[in-house]
Amino acid sequence: MNRFRMIVALVLIYMIFAILLNSVGTVILQSIATFGIDKPEASALERYKDLTIAFTSFLVASFLPMFGYRRSMMLALAIVGGACLLMPLYPSFLTTRLLFACVGVGFAMAKVCVYSSIGLLTTDRIAHSRLTNTVEGLFMVGVLGGNWIFSAFVDPLHPGNPVWFNVYWLLAGACALVIVLLAGSRLDESAAHAHGHNNSFSDSLLEMLRLFVRPLVYVFLASAFLYVLIEQSFGTWLPTFNNEILKLPNAMSIQFASILAGMTALGRIGAGVVLKRVRWHVLLNVCVVAMAVLVMVVLPLARGVVARPHVGWFNAPIAAYLIPLLGLLMAPIYPVINSVALSSLPKPMHAAMTGLIVVFSALGGTMGSYITARVFASFDGIHAFYFSLVPMTLILLTLFLFKRETDRAATTAVPLAAE
Repeated sequence: MNRFRMIVALVLIYMIFAILLNSVGTVILQSIATFGIDKPEASALERYKDLTIAFTSFLVASFLPMFGYRRSMMLALAIVGGACLLMPLYPSFLTTRLLFACVGVGFAMAKVCVYSSIGLLTTDRIAHSRLTNTVEGLFMVGVLGGNWIFSAFVDPLHPGNPVWFNVYWLLAGACALVIVLLAGSRLDESAAHAHGHNNSFSDSLLEMLRLFVRPLVYVFLASAFLYVLIEQSFGTWLPTFNNEILKLPNAMSIQFASILAGMTALGRIGAGVVLKRVRWHVLLNVCVVAMAVLVMVVLPLARGVVARPHVGWFNAPIAAYLIPLLGLLMAPIYPVINSVALSSLPKPMHAAMTGLIVVFSALGGTMGSYITARVFASFDGIHAFYFSLVPMTLILLTLFLFKRETDRAATTAVPLAAE
């Protein structure tokens, strides 16, 4: 097994999907300018992405071990690469919707394979957590780079110019290169079929359904759902918030939004160091409370901003610099709860569990974007971001229940890891 080569491939796959998935905020902004559509219609792109992710994950997640993780990742990249090629060839909002549907299908397959492969490439919970945080951290590096890549293709004088579609030539080429890397790599997947797991489609489907009898699993899924609802609310609509509320130009709105991704990447990569000294549940609760405080302190600063003709990086509104600090605080939550849940299960069950993670994450993402879009359109972006305080309050409750269930599982006669 080519361990190092496979880890590089996993990171590159995640970075490609990071660019595409999190471009939805940029593409919403550009679609409004290019095609003249309104915000609720543009927000449909989030649903095309997230609902497709959820639907695909539920149908194929447990089947992927039989098809093979490495081959599934190659197929996912081929689907997305083909959709990227259509974008500059047939630029339209219909093609854009098709792209995000294909991205949803591809990411559903890729995420199950990446997370399941992490279990195959590591031997204990610490190594699993470290590699998960690294992969998720570099995912955010991809988001950060993606914002700058897309902004480089936006015409600053005519934001509606469809020249920005040319970015997809670059992304299609990246998909092709990683397919070649995977084709020359090897991954030992025998552990994914051990103990009678994943040996038939019916067994695989039952594996996923069987997880719902575990209280720890559905409490975890509620936490993941709420986290992604919060993350996508800010990640998707921050470029539009920067443009309409903070009065920044289109290209600069996208670039300032990249600070959120940068802070999230920094937080996830640094979380491994912090978790050596701080218990995971303490860290996550502190992060959620600090996020709520930051929202309440910063959003009043965004009121009454007046457009200026020569606004730049050194004279932008203070809120443009402070809101992205949310990324640093929310960063550890998702990879930590995922790692705690997955490392509590046998490796043959990782594909089924990851499938559930992807389904509930997708539902949280599409609900977060849709709610934010409706509030944004009906009131303004400040009210839309204030709404995030509701899921922040709820996630404190689910984290408490998740910690209680992990403690209970560790003290029972038949802990989760042994089942």
